[in-house]
Amino acid sequence: MTKPFDIVIQNARVFNNGENPVTEDIAIKDGLVVKRGQSLDIAGAKKVIDATGLWAMPGLFDIHTHYDLELEVAPGLPESTRHGTTSVVISNCSLGLAFGNQREGEVDPIVDCYARVENIPKPVLRACADKVIWNTPQEYLDHLEQLNLGPNVITMIPHSMLRIESMGFKASVTRDPTQAEINDMQRLLRDGLKIGYAGFSTDSLPFHYLANQPYCHKTIPTQFAKYGEIKQLTQVVRDAGMLWQATPPKDSPVKVLKMFLLSCARLHGKPLKTTVVAALDVSTNRNLIKMARLLSRLLNSKFLGGEFYMQALGARFKIWSDGAVTPIAEEIPELRALNETDLDDRAARSKILQDPEYIKLFRAMWMKGKSGFGLARAKRLLRLEDYAFDRDLESMTIDLCPLKEWEGMTFQAVLDRVLEFRRETSTTELSVAEQEVVSRDFFWVSDEADFVLQILRTFDTEISWYTITANRDIKIVRELLMDPKLLPGFNDCGAHLTNMAFYDVNLRSLKLASEGGEQDTNYMVKRLTKDAADLFAVDRGSIYQGDVADLILIDPKQLANYDGEANVERIFREEYQHPQLVNRSNGVVPLVLINGKEAWANDAFSDDFGKQRKGSLLKPIGLDVSTG
Repeated sequence: MTKPFDIVIQNARVFNNGENPVTEDIAIKDGLVVKRGQSLDIAGAKKVIDATGLWAMPGLFDIHTHYDLELEVAPGLPESTRHGTTSVVISNCSLGLAFGNQREGEVDPIVDCYARVENIPKPVLRACADKVIWNTPQEYLDHLEQLNLGPNVITMIPHSMLRIESMGFKASVTRDPTQAEINDMQRLLRDGLKIGYAGFSTDSLPFHYLANQPYCHKTIPTQFAKYGEIKQLTQVVRDAGMLWQATPPKDSPVKVLKMFLLSCARLHGKPLKTTVVAALDVSTNRNLIKMARLLSRLLNSKFLGGEFYMQALGARFKIWSDGAVTPIAEEIPELRALNETDLDDRAARSKILQDPEYIKLFRAMWMKGKSGFGLARAKRLLRLEDYAFDRDLESMTIDLCPLKEWEGMTFQAVLDRVLEFRRETSTTELSVAEQEVVSRDFFWVSDEADFVLQILRTFDTEISWYTITANRDIKIVRELLMDPKLLPGFNDCGAHLTNMAFYDVNLRSLKLASEGGEQDTNYMVKRLTKDAADLFAVDRGSIYQGDVADLILIDPKQLANYDGEANVERIFREEYQHPQLVNRSNGVVPLVLINGKEAWANDAFSDDFGKQRKGSLLKPIGLDVSTG
């Protein structure tokens, strides 16, 4: 006698692999979709869910996360699971745990590489590194198999850690590798791809620096790799049919083109699957997104035969900053000097901010292109600046501040308030607390450069402010998401604890697509599920009969009314012993099933979430693990 179904979902509007949506029932048993159709027999079913008016679809993929460390303290990954994400890709941007903690003497690579790149406090990183007891890529996979995973996990071999493994930490950031060392990197990479790593990640963005002396002025190891090294390593990935995740050397179009021509079959025999961060409409440089889209079309042309996908973020690129501590500061030398200090070392930052030579350099940087005539002024007016941060006080809004009166105000509004209060004829009324601070600290301020310097001196990291550095026009965001040559991604979940909140961006992408009706919704579902699964060659992304039941329900009415940007919250995470910016989308996702097991339902996690394993370690389909 046939066993009854575990779960039956009735009357859902089903979106699956780009096929025309249908309204039907879905039956699940033993973790699999076992039947789909009209009016299924529910006799004896353990659970029946009425999904009338709801959408059913495969669980969503997040193809660019930095969850490597959070998996060690909160393997359920609750901040993604609650939004319908059931599969995540880790070890992006050349950073990961495949080779253990790689500690040697005073060198602590996890802390050194992650602290500034991902804006995670050093005590949190050390606590995570202390838990690392493996030393090899195989041991790491074995470890992941033992965790009480929420979503499924896909991992890659990270280039920075690969360089450290073959060269040692100091050598990896001070000299080129020998050919013998490159050969060793190739061997380790090849072996990793054989046993279940889905690809290889590198990084070239000018934001990523080491966090400990004497190397604070140096970028992470991957950025010291020259073209020849990258070419030899990506050839291993090409031969294995796996994927290369990369970021571009954005300030050099020639280097960008040369590097990503590695994707093309015309030049290298067969295509190399390549995914790149990121296709953003940067506010300070309107040409960058045009170049990104042109590059995608060129590399994917029939002539060049590439398999190249730039990732588009389905949201405004809103970044919070704790004083000067922010990802966008790393690109600007005068702000980077403040980031080179430890997060809790206010005295060191204060000393820098009082230095006359530093003040001179800071003022020149801050005022560059804002007045007068010349190339810098022209580039600013034409939106062709080199830096991503626009240094516009009108676009910098205070979120948290010891002076509560300033919260919600732009830097420009506060500066105007300060200058007006100091006028003899001023009618501006300040609170007692404001008067005390302005009279004590801001009496000397004459322009915006003075003002920003004093803000940093007075409040340091106690002031949190935000700006939108890219994707300000949501219509352009939608256009990028719908571009078939791009792919939704770059959510950066698990990183930048108090700087970014993009855990819900898959939902934001769905919402933007749904504005075009059911056909566009169907297209976006495929992009967030089957297209992503195919890119990483894993067995997920669809809900046909016989498929693993990674499945979610979406309430389209709640989705239509959802504003992800307005639903950012600052919570305290016990796992980190640190605040974190997160998103809340209650009501939008009524159900999340992972491997047929309930993880989230009716705005609550299942009782066993984080205590019992839901997800799996996903390895590329057809992988012969016996060769590992």
